[in-house]
Amino acid sequence: MGAKYQSQRTGQRRIFAFFQKILVFAVIGGAFSSIVLGGMTFYLSSKLPDVDTISTYIPSETTKIYSSDGTLLADLHHEENRVFIPIERISPILQKSVIAIEDSRFYSHHGVDPIGILRAIAVDIKSGGFVQGASTLTQQLARNLFLSRRKHVGRKLSEMMLAVEIERKYTKTEILEMYLNQVYWGHNAYGIESASQMYFGKSASDLTLAESAFLVGILKGPELYSPFKNYEGAKSRQLTALKRMKEIKLITQEDADIAYAQPLLLLKRQRSRYRAPYFTTYVIQKLSDMYGEAVTYTSGMKVYTTLDYKMQEKAEEITAKYAEMAKQPGIVGGEHVPSLNFDQSALLSIDPTTGYIKAMQGGTDFQKTQFNRTVQALRQPGSAFKPFVYLAALEKGFSPGTLVDDSPITFTSVKGGYSPKNYTNQYLGKIPMRRALELSINIIAIKLNALVGPQNVVRIAKTLGISTPIRPVLSLPLGANEVTMFDITKAYGVFANHGHLVEPTSILRIEDRDGNLIYESRVHDKPVFDENLIAALVDMMRGVLNNGTGQNARIGRPAAGKTGTTSDYKDAWFIGFVPQLVTATWVGNDNNKSMNKVTGGGVPALMWREFMTFALKDVPAKDFSRPSGLVQRAVNWDSGKPNDYKTNSSTTVESYWKELDAPPQDLQKKSKESHGSDFFQL
Repeated sequence: MGAKYQSQRTGQRRIFAFFQKILVFAVIGGAFSSIVLGGMTFYLSSKLPDVDTISTYIPSETTKIYSSDGTLLADLHHEENRVFIPIERISPILQKSVIAIEDSRFYSHHGVDPIGILRAIAVDIKSGGFVQGASTLTQQLARNLFLSRRKHVGRKLSEMMLAVEIERKYTKTEILEMYLNQVYWGHNAYGIESASQMYFGKSASDLTLAESAFLVGILKGPELYSPFKNYEGAKSRQLTALKRMKEIKLITQEDADIAYAQPLLLLKRQRSRYRAPYFTTYVIQKLSDMYGEAVTYTSGMKVYTTLDYKMQEKAEEITAKYAEMAKQPGIVGGEHVPSLNFDQSALLSIDPTTGYIKAMQGGTDFQKTQFNRTVQALRQPGSAFKPFVYLAALEKGFSPGTLVDDSPITFTSVKGGYSPKNYTNQYLGKIPMRRALELSINIIAIKLNALVGPQNVVRIAKTLGISTPIRPVLSLPLGANEVTMFDITKAYGVFANHGHLVEPTSILRIEDRDGNLIYESRVHDKPVFDENLIAALVDMMRGVLNNGTGQNARIGRPAAGKTGTTSDYKDAWFIGFVPQLVTATWVGNDNNKSMNKVTGGGVPALMWREFMTFALKDVPAKDFSRPSGLVQRAVNWDSGKPNDYKTNSSTTVESYWKELDAPPQDLQKKSKESHGSDFFQL
């Protein structure tokens, strides 16, 4: 017995010694770990950012651009598409959904949830892997605001310490508001408002139970469960969210069933980042010039523009339609052609009294080319430049009824002879200036240019708004110089606005993220030309639509304009106006290939008519003003004399003259005395 007892005692002492050693090692290890952990905690705490900075933190916020009728044209942002909103504007059911799924004990813990950590460990052990996180909403906020996403022990400790500090200094409501405006929802959408607008096209205040559960479900993996990429996965996550909300008695089973069955009206992802992309990118460049690129994309400004979105949609439809039609076989000038051979078209429409750009379509497809042909392209205007020549003639004392001889002529210069030709290769003899403009007679326009002096024509074009270099050459009336659509439309706006120049503008006003007005446009109306002479020219230009090359553009109300076709068919224009709106249309090819005999009176005039008919459908017709300082007389085409109604004469033309310089009976004598030219055969 003694030996057996001694043996048992020895075994017990060995076991006791073994456990004693384990205990000692555990104490030493625990102490060491505590020292290490304490040291790490002390080190990390000294490196942590000050959570007080949250109160002064201004998150990057998306700038929004709107049309004049309230259509959202663009959300501007770099990395983060975010619109910050107060918690009062976030749907209560969305708030509850987020708490239920992401942190159901949110209102019970102080930044770190020990119970949640233990529950997550138990779930992970049971499943044999890391399947459940234990980060609270406050920890997630701390991570998003201050820390990197790289996983390591130090970051987790920092996250916990920051969360506790945040909870000490901010209320639960403030923390939830910051979280909902900070969290990522996929596709560069940060914050609930951006997510709600991107997925459902509605404010976060209007989210339903079904939509809230759907969005909250996405949070587990915003890109993985994106409904644009993985709708079934997103629906599965919605079901998980609804089940959890039912478990914690936030909703009933019936509520969950109804919400899951409810159809979700997801927005389609836009092909382009922007609506009206040619106009919107033009505005973005203006904003960048005003405030710099960083402010433009991150400050949360609200930019209200002049664009009429319905007009813009019509402009997009028309330019695309006619470019597509140009690919089809057709008949031009009595000849069968395989196509009209152009692939680009553009349209620009401006209110001449305010300068407000109402529509800007810089090409047929922004996705294929972002080159904006309304402001960036330099193109020859063809005969659309002739009104500047006729205005110079009116300024020099000519009248719309002055007869000019349409006959061949050769000009000699140091560079050799210049023999211009008419488009039709036909010559009509003596005709009034009015009729010459209506028919776009080249010879007469060039003769007038030579008489008044090309330098004077250039001066007038510059005065009316043409900013590109213009050479004072004889071929000016044929559009030998290149211009932008923007400039020539602005200049035609002076015709529509009684001789007053108004610089076109695209921005009405700008507000900062808090709704404070920081910019507001003002109309600067500058008189630049004699309104009586402008009125006389406009009266002549009305005839282009009524009796001349622009008859395809007639819209059943007072309107004026001019066709433009280059001699090699590389460009075709129609620029016309009513008192309330001036619009330019153009077709051609970026590579300058010639079209198949497309003229300004053809496709561009048809485009103009279709657009203006739509744009003016609710605008009362208004006539142009009549010249108040001029007298009107009928001039006989055959004799060139006013009020001469001979029995053998069938044609007269109305003409304007200065009251103190009423036309004499012998216009031929006065014309030669004034101008000393045999171009006139009266």
